Amino acid sequence: MARVVKVFVTLRNHWKKSTVAACALSYGGHWLYGKHCDNLLRRDACLAAREFGRQQISPQEQLKKATVILNPAACRGKANNLFEKNAAPILHLAGMEVTLVKTDYEGQAKKLMELMEQTDMLIVAGGDGTLQEVITGLLRRADHESFSKTPIGFIPLGSHNSLSESLHILSDNQVKHITSATLSILQGETVPLDVLQIKGEKEQPVFALIGLRWGAFRDVASTIKKYWYLGPLKIKAAHWFSTLREWPQVHEASVSYIAPTLRPPDLPEQKPQRPNLMYRIARRLKNYWYPPIPESPKVEEPERWDERTLSTLELSIQTQNKNPVQTRIDDSLLVCVEPDSFTVGDFITVGEKKAADSTAFTRQSLKLEASACRLNLPEEGAGFYNIDNEEYEAMSVEVRLLPRKLRFFCSAERREQLLTQVL
Repeated sequence: MARVVKVFVTLRNHWKKSTVAACALSYGGHWLYGKHCDNLLRRDACLAAREFGRQQISPQEQLKKATVILNPAACRGKANNLFEKNAAPILHLAGMEVTLVKTDYEGQAKKLMELMEQTDMLIVAGGDGTLQEVITGLLRRADHESFSKTPIGFIPLGSHNSLSESLHILSDNQVKHITSATLSILQGETVPLDVLQIKGEKEQPVFALIGLRWGAFRDVASTIKKYWYLGPLKIKAAHWFSTLREWPQVHEASVSYIAPTLRPPDLPEQKPQRPNLMYRIARRLKNYWYPPIPESPKVEEPERWDERTLSTLELSIQTQNKNPVQTRIDDSLLVCVEPDSFTVGDFITVGEKKAADSTAFTRQSLKLEASACRLNLPEEGAGFYNIDNEEYEAMSVEVRLLPRKLRFFCSAERREQLLTQVL
């Protein structure tokens, strides 16, 4: 008992050192517990992947080939380590033939996609920028019609992973997020996603899965990092300081658009059964003796463009990939125009919401559905666009929707969640 009393007396007499030691031990214990939980998540994911790898295949059947495009610079240079620890073991245990291709500089993924050979599946390991480069390179290929049928997996390793919300179970734990995204590739369930084709007058087209953003909120979002020293107040501070420099921050533009088109029904891809020999012979003889009359060429109706002149704080053109399982009548993109009548307080409040979700819009915003639109900007002082969170110089562009152009792997759990939101 005397020894216990002596310990407490010592702790009381050296309370500063005791406090620091207690904080250090608490932090160290919490860190070690977190590492232990991460290892358990990796172990469970590897056990699940091993079950896929133990499935028997016929002697004539070949292993599935997976080509991984990895951006090591994503997530401030941590992407390579994250991939090797959390995703690579799962893919190898599943019995896949994995080809890993690492990019060395910005824009290389586009060039790699133009030279890539056919593969069973394409996996993008990175963030929004890597994904946008890959689909742009893919859809610029001469054989993009056939290559775009290759299913694509997305492993979220970047600072911005906007598409992950539509495909994977959301989690604050990065290890769980990456492992669940990799396991969804093994499950093989896919969803079709729309693509935006964005083309300037001279430049090659750029393709996007989320959308294009132009205006005051985008400009402020690009400066938020400068105010890192303000902690949780940095978003409000960035918007407030921008109003001190210039107010109102109104942007003028004109938009021309075409009405959306009806969405054809989803039909499974099935090869028609070949007719029997006698039927084919009879059909050939009939075509020989009574050749079919050629149909007159169809005259295409000219596209009808409606035009609007806009004064806005921000304009965005988005796909409807946020919920890819939702049943829609039309194939359409969404043009959202924020009003130019916000007060400074409204500007800061709305800016906070858009910083958390760049696709969010207010109730007062004008929303137009279209199958294509032309955005005409002033020649000078147009600023910059964000296309899938990547910065481009703003110019007049034509944006067309490519409905259900690509298929992405999606986890079954996330699909059920999205279907519940629809109902």
